[in-house]
This record gives sequence, C-alpha cells and structure tokens, in this order.
Amino acid sequence: MLLRVRVALPDRPGSLAHVTKVLGVAGADITQVTVLERGAGRAVDDITVFCPDDTTRQALVKSLQSVEDVTVEGVWNTREAPGTYPELEILKYITTAGDRALTTLIDSLPVLFSADWAATTTAEHRVVYASWRAPREIVIPEEGAAARPAAMTLDDGLHLIHAPLPPLALVLLLARSDGPAFHRIEVHRLTRILEIFLSLPATERSVARQLRKEPR
Repeated sequence: MLLRVRVALPDRPGSLAHVTKVLGVAGADITQVTVLERGAGRAVDDITVFCPDDTTRQALVKSLQSVEDVTVEGVWNTREAPGTYPELEILKYITTAGDRALTTLIDSLPVLFSADWAATTTAEHRVVYASWRAPREIVIPEEGAAARPAAMTLDDGLHLIHAPLPPLALVLLLARSDGPAFHRIEVHRLTRILEIFLSLPATERSVARQLRKEPR
C-alpha cells in the first residue's frame, strides 16, 4: 500500500536520515520526500512510502515517535504516484477535454492531493459535479469562507480546501477525512491549478454543460 507520512522535525543535518532509517526498519520503502516548509529551526516534510500490507500505520507512527524531536502530523493513504509530475499530466488532459474540462478536473483533484473527494457547488448549494467518493449530502461552510482558496477543518474533523470560483459563480471543495489538515503549500498548489483551469476557453462551456443536467 502507498502511504503519505507528514512529520515535523529539527531542521539540521542528520534529522531526516534518522527518520528514513526508522521507516526502513519498520518495513517502509521511501519513494519520495517533499519539503513543505522550513523555518525557526524546524521543517515539515511529506514522505511517500510503499509498505507491505502487513505493515500498519500504527507501527509506522510508533517507530517515528521513537526519534527525538520528531512529531508525526499524519499518516494516510495516497494514490499519487511519486515522481510522475501529475499536475502536468492532468492539465494536459483538461486542456483537451473540451466540455468535460470541469469533470476531468474534479475527478483528478483527490488523486493529486491525496484527498477523499472533490466537488463543485452553486451559491444555492446545488452540487454541480462531485467525484465518486463524495457523500450524498455535502456540507458547504458558510462562516469563515474566504474570498480566496483557504484550508479549514470542520467541527466533525473533516479537512477542506474551500475555493471560490467567482468567474463561474461556483465553489470548489476538496476534502479529506484522514491525515492532517491541508498545508498552505497544498492550498497554493491548488490555487495555481485553478488559475490555469479558469483561463481555458472550454471552462465556461464545461460548467454550462453540467448546469444543464438534472440536480444530483
């Protein structure tokens, strides 16, 4: 199984080596390391690992907790194949998808961000399109919704990126129930993808196509 591990650790030589050694002893094969932030003597890294099915998340967390000054922020499933530049692949598909640009984007985002589901809704809370793992009833946050894409965590623990799409009069939601809250780097990454999506000539046509369909 492919897992994403997010750890906070001292930003000094040797710290990451200790983490990778412990993961290796626990049976994890490290396939990618992404530095999310550095500052004030600390770093936050996302580490993608491949583990045998008999290696549990609890075993990984317990092993990492044995490393001095390392904090485990989350361990969760991921479908994003490391080292494949997935944004470029998805943007290529979107630019050639024509009237299916919106559905292609929404179906792709959970894989790109190791999330559970994504959806777009109207201001009246009508679901325009949602990926296959989205719940039947989607809760759209009202209070604290920002004018730009922003990360938030709901009272039930669901992590969201709430991304208004003013040119289309829509809101995009990206959600994960497992793992840590969305990092600001993930929010920035989504923002750039949406900027490109909104610049495509076929974007408005793809939204109009979905709006003509029956409500979900």
